[in-house]
Amino acid sequence: MRDEILRLFGERLRELRTERNLSQERLAELAGLDRNYIGQIERAERNVALVNIIRIAKALEIEPGELFAPFSGARLARLR
Repeated sequence: MRDEILRLFGERLRELRTERNLSQERLAELAGLDRNYIGQIERAERNVALVNIIRIAKALEIEPGELFAPFSGARLARLR
């Protein structure tokens, strides 16, 4: 289950970042994070801290909940 959660979160982050035409480097800069950390999140290699989720959401100019869209409804029920 952990791997699936990290994968879904990373895919969502990449989707939101690319929709805004931001590089990993630029997003990291805006969020005050390291570029490698953004890449690791997108590749499901890191379990992102809550404080960093907030930083990323602010940098993307979205509500933090938008990062969790993949975890709603039936998809959430299927996670094990």
